[in-house]
Amino acid sequence: MNMVYQQIDGGARFYFALAVLTMIMALGAAAAHYMELEGHHVTGMTNQVVWGVPHVFAVFLIIAASGALNTASIASVFGKAGYKPLARLSGLLAVALLVGGLTVLVLDLGRPDRLIVAMTTYNFKSIFAWNIFLYTGFLLIVAVYLWMMFEPRMNRYIKPGGLVAFLWRLILTTGTGSIFGFLVARQAYDAAIMAPMFVIMSLAFGTAMFMLIWFAACAWTGVVVDAELARRLKNLLGMFIAAVLYMSLAYHLTNLYATEHHGYERFLLLEGGAYTALFWFGHVLIGGVFPLLLLFSPAGRSTSTIALAATLVVAGGLAQVYVIIIAGQAYPMPLFPGMTETSTFFDGVVAGYSPSLYEIGLGMGGVALSLLIVVVALRVLPFFPHSTGSRSTADSESAAASAG
Repeated sequence: MNMVYQQIDGGARFYFALAVLTMIMALGAAAAHYMELEGHHVTGMTNQVVWGVPHVFAVFLIIAASGALNTASIASVFGKAGYKPLARLSGLLAVALLVGGLTVLVLDLGRPDRLIVAMTTYNFKSIFAWNIFLYTGFLLIVAVYLWMMFEPRMNRYIKPGGLVAFLWRLILTTGTGSIFGFLVARQAYDAAIMAPMFVIMSLAFGTAMFMLIWFAACAWTGVVVDAELARRLKNLLGMFIAAVLYMSLAYHLTNLYATEHHGYERFLLLEGGAYTALFWFGHVLIGGVFPLLLLFSPAGRSTSTIALAATLVVAGGLAQVYVIIIAGQAYPMPLFPGMTETSTFFDGVVAGYSPSLYEIGLGMGGVALSLLIVVVALRVLPFFPHSTGSRSTADSESAAASAG
């Protein structure tokens, strides 16, 4: 029997969500406009830290977009029919997150009109030029992929379309990680492991975001969360979290092996103040250890516990991306290795950075835009299934109790 999809009803909750998200997005647009008029001196960014909090939000949303497509890929590429009801929602969230991330990225350039140059003049030695194709290509491919899901005549092409989307998103996240891996001048970035680490991060962040949206949509529509599908997804999320921690460990152990990176590792792991706290408490504990304990504890069978774990993964993911981007710039570049240098240009000095409200507003505006796209799309098009499983709430609770 074919799966029946629905448009989410409007009503007070829809218009409340619409109003709140629109307001946040408007505040983000106002913040971007103010920074455009006044210049970046009204932000916390400097000549040393040129990528601030907006880039943290942008990179997080971009890599989460890749991971949000996990459910659709599992259904079509790997043939797991249990995930098929949520494939449309998975594709929608992937597009929405990427649009939100790219919007923040463009508005943080200082000269958004310069994007025209980036799209018409290419330096193929630059990973930034390649990313223009990767991001726009992802949007186009996922849009076609969704069309194949919606159009019954095209359903037979879903698997090859899903395979192309799956491979493209791996390449996209590899390209995003390579932005940092190819920056040889920065001690924190110059590492080939950056590319695969970003791929693993995308799987964890995207799965967490998807589960939160799925649970919220179920609560909105009254559809019962399928306990078996939730169990599978939370186990996948746990594996991805563990993989992120492993890749982070491998990255830092590799740096500790190389003498040239000892300074940065000492700075980040021991002496970096807020950066050290964000690494250990934000990335490791909040984004890694605590969610794992929640997901694989006896309480991990409940939807509320899984949602809490996913929320912690998102918070820890933002902390991890903040540490990678901001701490990597704050640590001084070794202009003369083995020697100490000082100058009026702050050479050899750890750069200070305090994000302004305008930067935070722009980043939150991008998140609001992504969520607004999801909310409106769920309202006007049949993205969400009438049910994600055949079991009732009582059946699910009985199965969970017997499993315990």
